[in-house]
Amino acid sequence: MENKDLFSTVSSDLAEFFGPVDLISRWYPFDFTTYYEPEMGAPLFRRIMAFKALIEQKQLSDIKVTTNSLEQRHSEEDKRKINIDPGYMAHERFVLATGKNFAHRIYIGKGMYADLTLIFQKGDFVTLPWTYPDYAHEHVLSYLRQVRKKYVVDFKERCNL
Repeated sequence: MENKDLFSTVSSDLAEFFGPVDLISRWYPFDFTTYYEPEMGAPLFRRIMAFKALIEQKQLSDIKVTTNSLEQRHSEEDKRKINIDPGYMAHERFVLATGKNFAHRIYIGKGMYADLTLIFQKGDFVTLPWTYPDYAHEHVLSYLRQVRKKYVVDFKERCNL
């Protein structure tokens, strides 16, 4: 099964855990690194999903544990066929979860770290020296702007602002 074919199954699995999907990006070629190719093959593609439910930031480590279990469920011969990087959008930042420590990552429990990927300043996202190149690319930034716009509306409704 090609990785693109697996998306339908995995998106259904994710919706079971996290509720209805709100926005889904188009397919983006994952051509900024070859890091995952030995495990997953090539060519690789990225697709980003935003869920309707808003989460508490403190849930990120539990969410990453859940997505890691989904990666394992869909693995073959101890090789992942998918890589799921959960994160959250806030007014001022976009954060991803990872199991890999580094100087700019903050430990959030359960072997997981929060990676400040983008900050939102003066009306747009700003990349950081460690922002992955695919998250700095305009096609991903354009999608994340849509997600943030929807998040701001949903947050105001949730808080009755």
